[in-house]
Amino acid sequence: MPSTIDGLLVQWGDRLFYPSNRMTASRTPVLTDAAVRQRAQVLRQRIRATVERRAPQVMVKVTGGGRGIGAIAAHLRYIAKSGRLPIEDDRGAVREGREALRAIADQWRFGGTRIPEVSERREAFNIMLSMPTGTDARVVRQAAREFAKAELANHRYVMVLHTHQANPHVHISVRAEGRDGKRLNPRKEDLHRWRETFAEKLRGWGIEAEASSQATRGVSRRSLRGWERQPGAAARTSKKRGEHKSGPAFRATRSSVLQAWAEITKALAASPDPADRKLSKSIVDFVMQTDVARAVQRHRAAQRQAELPGMTVDRGRTVQRVSPERSRGPDMSR
Repeated sequence: MPSTIDGLLVQWGDRLFYPSNRMTASRTPVLTDAAVRQRAQVLRQRIRATVERRAPQVMVKVTGGGRGIGAIAAHLRYIAKSGRLPIEDDRGAVREGREALRAIADQWRFGGTRIPEVSERREAFNIMLSMPTGTDARVVRQAAREFAKAELANHRYVMVLHTHQANPHVHISVRAEGRDGKRLNPRKEDLHRWRETFAEKLRGWGIEAEASSQATRGVSRRSLRGWERQPGAAARTSKKRGEHKSGPAFRATRSSVLQAWAEITKALAASPDPADRKLSKSIVDFVMQTDVARAVQRHRAAQRQAELPGMTVDRGRTVQRVSPERSRGPDMSR
């Protein structure tokens, strides 16, 4: 029989680390006792990697896509540095030079539904897989190769390793139309799964890597959009985006994540295993240092200040102390 602690760990840990894989209550599969124990151990490892070792987070990003063979060919030239870098295709063939790039573009143009020079829809997607500085570039390439075979097997694709920047990364260009005629259309849940797959492949080569969400890590800072990184971007728009995320959806996600961490902490703290109790303390230390926890603490502090005697709140935003000499008037004297 799995322990109640293992059961709670699976229940709440899945919410943190596998949100896109969660199923409705009516379709939730019944796990065997052995499966619960095994999944709980995997979750312990992921929690330790996140809160104790602060394992590097993988990056999987769709950077755009070609609307027509002209744009696709231009991107191939860019990632292969006009043929100076080796480019590997979905069959494992490695080629170099301008002629090789032209041959790949022709294969894509006529291999399936013909791709026009300019198209109204994306005919290819550009994906970048990246790891932080110091990661072995050869392992990043191998993990990217295994990732593509697992996730893009139905499509033509090419990949190129870049090492000229601080962080080693692999560019993958994949033809949108699959061999069976189905088109690639990556959504948020696909990107999350892709990150999970890439991290798994890296771990298989001995590289510690994680793919936890920003919400799980308590990150509230917004990522800059592509155009916002350009010089003078701020002057081109009158709409200012806050530095941190906000809004009902973010607050709902934040509350759900904090609840999950709290339930996991409580379960581990009640464990007879000293390692579990130590992990519980590590979670508390980690969560208290996150952006989200700091924001909650600031909000609660502001509420407490607003409730103190001799305090007023200016439209619910600015807390100011009011001296006794100034606190005259009907409202303050009653």
